[in-house]
Amino acid sequence: MERAIAIETATTALRAATAPDHQAVDAAYGGFALGTREGYRGFLTAHARILPLAERLLDPGALVPGWVGRTDALLADLAALDAPVPAPLDFRPVDGEAARWGAIYVIEGSRLGGAFLARSVPPELPSAYLGARHGPGAWKALLGRLDEAVVGADAISEAAAGARAMFDAYGAAARVV
Repeated sequence: MERAIAIETATTALRAATAPDHQAVDAAYGGFALGTREGYRGFLTAHARILPLAERLLDPGALVPGWVGRTDALLADLAALDAPVPAPLDFRPVDGEAARWGAIYVIEGSRLGGAFLARSVPPELPSAYLGARHGPGAWKALLGRLDEAVVGADAISEAAAGARAMFDAYGAAARVV
């Protein structure tokens, strides 16, 4: 009798390897009162410390055909709230293509969280950033491309390092006072 051998995909491995990092970032952003103008402004300001720089440095469009960034939507929401654009964090992504995929996994995964968080934002506040959701099938397609590009233990380890660095940067952005 043959036994099926489970092959771990990069996305499965990333989800497991970075679960504590993801929880820490969720906890850091959980302190923002999205139901208030000031709390929401703080949330967007924290994201603006890292997302524009990360999108520029990682260049997801080079790996993900049709990718559309969220920097413009984020900056538009900040402007609508009369909030200045903050200085970016001192962030440098982990080198290597697999590490880029890991970091992209984090920034694109935050879109999913944004769709959930958007429900907490009052309708009179701008919502272009949290409203910049994946199109139908886009998240699944991105994960498929990641799994095709990141194969083998070394590449998965590199992707996890890239994802952890991105989670750490998001967390640091939330803690800046």
